[in-house]
Amino acid sequence: MQTTFSIRTNGQGLYEFTGQVAGWLGEEGAGDGLVTLFVRHTSCSLLIQENADPDVQKDLKAFFSRLVPPADDPSMSYLVHTFEGPDDMPAHIKAVLMPVSLSIPVASRRMALGNWQGIYLFEHRTRPHQRQVAAHFLADR
Repeated sequence: MQTTFSIRTNGQGLYEFTGQVAGWLGEEGAGDGLVTLFVRHTSCSLLIQENADPDVQKDLKAFFSRLVPPADDPSMSYLVHTFEGPDDMPAHIKAVLMPVSLSIPVASRRMALGNWQGIYLFEHRTRPHQRQVAAHFLADR
């Protein structure tokens, strides 16, 4: 079974959508198997990360902003792809450093995530976007 999740972003940051995936698995009567998620864009990523303390998301955003600053930062003067704005090529670089797909085991209709783990789309662009995450559940036979 397959579906697509639509995630609206409001600029750079982490957007949790664990509940959407869990709800879909429950509605579809998924048993045991594997759910695969794939983001259909080249300037954002998918992560499994702590969802208990929002400071974790703030620190991750700050770290990657320091690691890969905007193209108009003097340290990034070597970039050639700047037509789409100073956040675009850095967003592509960040997407190369982080996963664009995730595989999560499912047992009895529930993802085998840890107590403090959530599924996030990590938006790397500064302006809002509508992002699409393709999902595929493969049941054990």
